[in-house]
Amino acid sequence: MTEDIVQCPEGEGKSFRSGYASIIGRPNVGKSTLLNAVLGEKVAIVTPKPQTTRNRIIGIKTLPEFQIIFIDTPGIHKPKHKLGEIMVRTAVQSLEGIDVVLFMTEPVMPKIQDRLIISLLKKVTVPVFLIINKIDTVKKEELLPVMECFRNLFPFTGLLPVSALKHDGIALLVKEIAKHLPYGPRYYPEDIVTDQIERFMVMELIREKIIQMTKEEIPHSAAVEIIDWKEREDGLVSIHSNIYIERESQKGIIIGKKGAMLKAISTAARHDIERLLNAKVFIQLWVKIRKGWRENGTILKELGYQ
Repeated sequence: MTEDIVQCPEGEGKSFRSGYASIIGRPNVGKSTLLNAVLGEKVAIVTPKPQTTRNRIIGIKTLPEFQIIFIDTPGIHKPKHKLGEIMVRTAVQSLEGIDVVLFMTEPVMPKIQDRLIISLLKKVTVPVFLIINKIDTVKKEELLPVMECFRNLFPFTGLLPVSALKHDGIALLVKEIAKHLPYGPRYYPEDIVTDQIERFMVMELIREKIIQMTKEEIPHSAAVEIIDWKEREDGLVSIHSNIYIERESQKGIIIGKKGAMLKAISTAARHDIERLLNAKVFIQLWVKIRKGWRENGTILKELGYQ
């Protein structure tokens, strides 16, 4: 990790804890929802569809006694294209150089992907917590055998049932993680909640609306790129962005009849972007075809997927 270390107040290093906690799990278990719940702010996009997160997202939780740097990762799955391979590699690499692992799942018996992740965890030497999310969807008696089954698969440091959506169990989760961090300085100023630059977050908000408003193959076939960003003297932020998809038929779906879908995506994204930037925003979206972009290493690099 290469971030600049913030100087601690005198004596802070003797009692202050700080470190990195990686959130891993299969797709759609609620990792991004958990991160947003912990921070009390939206730093990661959330949709009901799997494989929403494509990049490594950092969220920073700072309290007087500690600072936890959370790493939200793409869901670990069997990749079907080069983009998927990059996503899985990003998730696996998040297990390196961290202080705590949060393995997140749902209140169901372990699936094949869960067991795959557990096999990766056997190489980890830091504390590993099992986070069972969505406990609001089951009865307590249904949860107990699931907990027992996971306990038999791996010697977890702790097991924390939560409902990230309802913020149930979040405070306890943060407290337990902090206990297992090393003593050290604050790595980020206390008022910073993410290391993501505004342009990346804006692209993610546009992509979130595409995922939420379209169906079938569109959500995973779309990429977003900011091509122009101007902040005018009157405070208005003008943003021009390209939406890339793979086929002509997908272009028609995103644009919609007489441009209705594209307008709806733009309007929904603008509302969230204005809250993010605390400014009035003008947003212009174009839809362009880049055939097979998820398999093209050059294009993936251009779009920020390494």
